Amino acid sequence: MKERLKKYFHSLKWVLNNAKEYRFRILLMLVFNLAVIGASLYTVILSKQIIDNASLSLSITGIIVLYIIIMLAMQLIGAAGSLLSTLIEEKVSFGIRKSVYDKIIRASWHTVNKYHTGDIVTRLTSDAGNVADGVIYTLPGIIELSVQLIMVFFTLFYYSHFLALLALIVAPVSVGVSWLFARRLKGLQKKVQESESAYHSFLQESLANLLIVKAFTNEDYSVDKLTELRKERFKWVFKRSKTGLMGSTTIGLAFQIGYLSAFTYGALQISKKVITYGTMSVFLTLVNRVQGPIIQLAHQIPKLVSLFTSAERIMELSEIPAEEKLDVNIDTTRLGVKVDNLTFAYDTETVLENTSFRIEPGDSTVVMGESGIGKTTLIRLVMSFVKPTGGSISFYNPQGEETPGSAGIRKYIAYVPQGNTLFSGTIKENILAGKHDATSEEIEDALKLASAYDFISELPDGIDTVIGEKGFGISEGQAQRVAIARAFIKKAPFLILDEATSALDEATEQKVISGLQQLTPRPTCLIITHRKSILKYCTQELVISDKKLTAHRQ
Repeated sequence: MKERLKKYFHSLKWVLNNAKEYRFRILLMLVFNLAVIGASLYTVILSKQIIDNASLSLSITGIIVLYIIIMLAMQLIGAAGSLLSTLIEEKVSFGIRKSVYDKIIRASWHTVNKYHTGDIVTRLTSDAGNVADGVIYTLPGIIELSVQLIMVFFTLFYYSHFLALLALIVAPVSVGVSWLFARRLKGLQKKVQESESAYHSFLQESLANLLIVKAFTNEDYSVDKLTELRKERFKWVFKRSKTGLMGSTTIGLAFQIGYLSAFTYGALQISKKVITYGTMSVFLTLVNRVQGPIIQLAHQIPKLVSLFTSAERIMELSEIPAEEKLDVNIDTTRLGVKVDNLTFAYDTETVLENTSFRIEPGDSTVVMGESGIGKTTLIRLVMSFVKPTGGSISFYNPQGEETPGSAGIRKYIAYVPQGNTLFSGTIKENILAGKHDATSEEIEDALKLASAYDFISELPDGIDTVIGEKGFGISEGQAQRVAIARAFIKKAPFLILDEATSALDEATEQKVISGLQQLTPRPTCLIITHRKSILKYCTQELVISDKKLTAHRQ
C-alpha cells in the first residue's frame, strides 16, 4: 500500500510539473467553474423565495428577473470556461507529446529501438490524451467538487442539521466502494493501453510492409490478425467498463437511498406544517447537491487511476537517458577515425571483439563480407548509435588532434543507410534534410554528383515532385540516388555509405563514384558494399573475420 501511494505521488508530481506552464490558465478556468457553482447554489435559494412568495400571493417579478440574469451569466461563464478548457487541453497534450518526443529523438537509438514504434505512438497519443484530460478535468474537478460539497453542506446545514448529516452518510460508502474497485481498475487500464499498443503496432507494421503482405498473399491473415487484436482490446475494455459500472451502480444505489430518506423526511415535515413548500424544494435540491459531489468525487478515483497509469507509461519514455553528445573542439576540415580494442555485443551475442584499426583522413575504406558479420554494426558504432562494450572510438585530424566518438560527431558525418530511407514530401524537402539552408545551386550540384539531376528534371514537377512514404512514386534506384544527394549536399568531412549503390546498375554506380571523387573538400569515406568493383577506388579494405577487423592497404 505504501509503495503504491508513493508511486501515485511520484506520478502526480510529474503530471503537475508538466502542467505548470499552464497553471494560471487552469486556475482561471477553475475560478470560472467555481463562480458557476456559487451562482447555481444561489439560484436554489431564489427558487425557495419564488415558491414561498407565490404561495403567499406576494410579488415574484423581481426575484424571477434576478434569477434569469444569474442563469444567463452562468451560461456565459460556463461557455467561456468550456472554451478555455478545450484550448488548455490541446496545449497540455501537445506540450507533453513535444516534451517526450524531444527526449526520444535525443535518446540512445539502441534504447529507443527496444520499443515498438506503434507502442511509442500510442503512448504519445492515447496516454498523453489521458494525462491532459486528467490535468484539465479530473484534478480541477476534484477541487471544484470539494468546494461545492463544502458550500452545499453548510447551506443545507443552515436549513436542516439532520438532512445535512443524512446526506453525508453516502460519503463513506462511495469512497469505500471506489477504493475497492480502484486497484482492479488500475490493472485493467494498463491492459487496455497495452492491447491498444499491440493493435496500433500491428496496423503500423502491416501498412509499412504492405508489399510483403501482398507478395505472400497474407491479406486474409492480416485482416484476421487485426480482428483478433481488436477482440483482445475489446475484452479488456469490457472488463474495465464492467468493473467501473459495478462500482457506480453501488454508489448510485446509496445515492437513491439518501434521496428517498430526504424526500420522506421533508414530506413528514410538510404534513406537520413545520416547513414550507419552498423549504421542501430546498431540501430536495440541496440533498442532490450534497450527494452529487460525493458520488462524482468517488467517480474521479477511476479517472485518477487512468491518469496515473498513463502517466507511468509516458514517464517510462521520458526517463530514457539522453545519448552522450560531446562538443567537438578540433579542426574538422579533414577527419580520420581510430578504433582501439573495440568490443561490442548485442545482449549476450558478441559481434566484434578486441579489434583495432585506423582510417586515415582522406582515405576511402571499404568493408566487404557476408551478411551478419557486423558490417552495419561497425557503422552504428562509428556514428555512436550504439556504445562499445569495451575499447574506444575517436576521431582525429592531420594535426594530431583527437576527439572521442559521441553523438556530437554526427554533425561532421554524412550518411547513406541501407534501403529506402526517404520521407513523404517533395524531393527537394528530402534533399534539404542534409542541409536546411542549401542554395538552389548547391542542390543542383549535389543532384548532378549523385547522378540524379537528369531523371528529376524529367519529372512533371521536377524537384518539387511529391513522393510518398519510403519514396513511393520513384524507383528504388532513383530513391537511392536522392539519398546520396542528401548526403553529398552536407559536404561533411566524413562520409559513410552502407550498400548505397545496391539498387544501381553498374554504369550509374560508376557515375556516382565519379561524383563522390569530385566532392571538395574530399571526404574520408567508409563504404560497405558487396560489389568488388568499388575496391579499385579505395585505399584500404577492412576484412571482418572471427569477430575482428583486419586492415589491408590497396
